[in-house]
Amino acid sequence: MAYTEQTALALEERGKLIKSLRRFDMVFFTVCAFVGLDTLGTVASNGPQGFLWLVVLAVVFVLPYALLMAEVGSAFTQEGGPYEWMKMAWGRFLGGIGAILYWVTNPLWVGGSLAFISTDAWRANVFGIGHGTFGDYVFKFVFIWISIGVAIASLRQGKWIPNFGAILRFFTLGFFSITTVIYGIEHGFHGFSAHEISPSRAVFIGLVPVLLFNYVGFELQNGAAEEMEDPQKDVPLSVFRSAVLGVLLYVVPILCILVVLPLKQVTGIGGFIDAVTRVFGVYGGASHALLVVMTLSFVGSLVTSGAVWMIGSDRIQAVAAYDGAFFPFFARFNRRFGTPVRVNVLSGLVSTAFCFVAIAFFKSGADSTFQVVLDIAISTTLLSYILIFPAVLKLRYSHPDVERPYRVPFGEAGIWVGTAIVTLWIVLGSWVAVFPGTIERLIGVDYGPFTDAWGVSRLKFETYTLGTLGVIVLLGVIGYIAGAPTRRQVAGAPPEA
Repeated sequence: MAYTEQTALALEERGKLIKSLRRFDMVFFTVCAFVGLDTLGTVASNGPQGFLWLVVLAVVFVLPYALLMAEVGSAFTQEGGPYEWMKMAWGRFLGGIGAILYWVTNPLWVGGSLAFISTDAWRANVFGIGHGTFGDYVFKFVFIWISIGVAIASLRQGKWIPNFGAILRFFTLGFFSITTVIYGIEHGFHGFSAHEISPSRAVFIGLVPVLLFNYVGFELQNGAAEEMEDPQKDVPLSVFRSAVLGVLLYVVPILCILVVLPLKQVTGIGGFIDAVTRVFGVYGGASHALLVVMTLSFVGSLVTSGAVWMIGSDRIQAVAAYDGAFFPFFARFNRRFGTPVRVNVLSGLVSTAFCFVAIAFFKSGADSTFQVVLDIAISTTLLSYILIFPAVLKLRYSHPDVERPYRVPFGEAGIWVGTAIVTLWIVLGSWVAVFPGTIERLIGVDYGPFTDAWGVSRLKFETYTLGTLGVIVLLGVIGYIAGAPTRRQVAGAPPEA
């Protein structure tokens, strides 16, 4: 149903959408979005404490988050879900700012973290690629544009790539976990003591943004809400099923990493790849071939991570455009594919440019300045949730007559408490990402020299961080101004079911 005034352009473009997402597809789509293999090593490198906070946040963040998204996603089922929720709650302008913060993370994430991690894994276990060589550029280019190609394809066919990505996660993490048990039986488990798992404030504060970045994605499927066969019934079930599967896919392999490797050997991406290399020794002469298979599965999982976030977030940005909150040029959905090809291509160009600049001018991404920009760029999604989560509560009061097939339990108290909890987590994670070290000082944690942590001074860090955010918001403001003619052309069509 149309819950707000819509533009003539929105009415035209919505007519190109094709219903194709079934409940099965939605569960696998959300698992693919929710489970990111790129941060497994980072969480594991924090040892038993990292595992503890992973489990704790599954209860105190993932659970209320899933409840909120089940309600709003099944009640408000227009294409571009999160943008529409923000617009109905806060108006088009803030909806447009929230949409660009949500979208821009993804091309920079694909061209930054995902492309570089995939190249490193490929270089280590499949075929050597020199840093900054022609092959390095080609590999990353192909990686980026496979993700974009999946997003461009009709969802009727393209949905099988996220489905395949979910299956790859089950295979990669399941096979690794089983092999770890075999390794433990043969060689003994490293294990950890109760003292090591005792929580500390320093690890908690340091891990918050990473864990929250891991644990988001339930609303992404609503970017394609009008392409779902039955969103009112399927959204709550797909959210809850993917939540359970996703948490298990994080908890089990990270526990296995900690059981197999001493903490000093668990560092960043190596936390997963090194663990795979070590435990696969149980297969003797077949170990190298299986390691190659696992690496291919790992890279494939990262490709599908990028693809599924492009599928959802590009639609959200295109909806903002056809609603008059972004440049109208990017509003168009391709009539043949039913996908926002212009935004898809924009994402690919941004991702490629970001990646190539990092290779050419920032030591193939190893430069401290690049790392600072990348860190804040991929944290903008967290900032968008500061607008998304409270919108669920606001809509309960501003649109009380909209049918809600599912409601957050415990009535008004339930939705107030749930919204407060998840919003506070996101505010904390966002603050730590933008102003690291400040909360540590307030609670008496020794953060150490700022330059040791980031490789740059605090002044330079905040200049790049706030400057990056400023550029993104400015682009959103200019896009909103450019959308004024679209906003003035209001459709006269009645609300539709």
